[in-house]
Amino acid sequence: MIEFETVPAVCRHFDVCGGCTEQDVPAPRYAEAKLATLAEALAQAGYSDAPIAPLLLIPMGTRRRVDFAAMRVGGAVRLGFHAARSRDVVDITECPLARADIAALIGPLRDLLGRLAGFRKTGSVLINAIDTGLDVSVVVDGEATAADRSWLVAFARTHGLPRISLGDEPVLVARAITLDLGGLTVAPPPGAFLQPTSEGEAAIRAAVIAGLPGRLTRKSRIVELYAGIGTLTGALAAHARVHAVEGSKPACAALEAGARIAGLSGKITVETRDLARRPVTARELAGAAAIVLDPPFDGAGPQMRAIIEAKVPRIIYVSCNPEALAREAKWLRQAGYGVVAASPIDQFAGSVHLEAVVVFALV
Repeated sequence: MIEFETVPAVCRHFDVCGGCTEQDVPAPRYAEAKLATLAEALAQAGYSDAPIAPLLLIPMGTRRRVDFAAMRVGGAVRLGFHAARSRDVVDITECPLARADIAALIGPLRDLLGRLAGFRKTGSVLINAIDTGLDVSVVVDGEATAADRSWLVAFARTHGLPRISLGDEPVLVARAITLDLGGLTVAPPPGAFLQPTSEGEAAIRAAVIAGLPGRLTRKSRIVELYAGIGTLTGALAAHARVHAVEGSKPACAALEAGARIAGLSGKITVETRDLARRPVTARELAGAAAIVLDPPFDGAGPQMRAIIEAKVPRIIYVSCNPEALAREAKWLRQAGYGVVAASPIDQFAGSVHLEAVVVFALV
């Protein structure tokens, strides 16, 4: 192992918390390693000379989606993140990665959980920063009591939250739930998946739009797979008709409502479909000008076969897992696709993880 000089970590929980394991890596070496991660993934797929854009670094203090783990140990509540390679929860007092308004809730949330009879041994708190404030969803391992719900309502009012939920059930909605996704406004369901940072989301959206084929017309069709609540859908609809496919019913409902309110129902169609169990077929994909996919961490899996068989001229793959990208990009290379552009986006600051947008074209 090559030894190198380290720098002081910015978080007091570094080396105990399993989150930001690379905080002590010097900036030049850190950026070099991130770029190498994408280059190596594409090289493994057979794209050793892929054009890779400069790394976009998203700084700490910008994370707008945080999923805290919770554990009751004796009479004390631990709230934080799991230790490395462990289910043990590291109790934290700060999180330099998170937005300041989210980090400020760590102590109050710990106190809240301690009061909940429904929180017995394990739980979690997911916070999404949306346009109208911090949207909080609490998950407990027992039956929540009426008193628990009262505590949640009081907490939301004290801290000015637009909504607080027990899992996916809203307990209090104090004001409108809205999120602007690049021109398309939606009302995310409780605990909805958002890109970790607004800055990263904007960079992903820009790279995807830049990767679209030229000469799109009103009749052109883009198939968007794993569309979520519509992170990319509105921006894509500015260029062509979009058929958005997503497995989560609440996410699809939010996207469909947002499209309807924006007057885009004629340009955006939404389909609820579990792509792991029932992939979109090659026949359904045929004729599309482009396929845009943002699959889960493990990749698109069963969906890739139909994507390859459809021979759509442009495929834009948003990846949060270089290993899955390497595997599935290899299948695309074998099917005759080349890499037009690859954009590394570091919205997982202080970690080994990397987001990337890779544009493939049939050659």
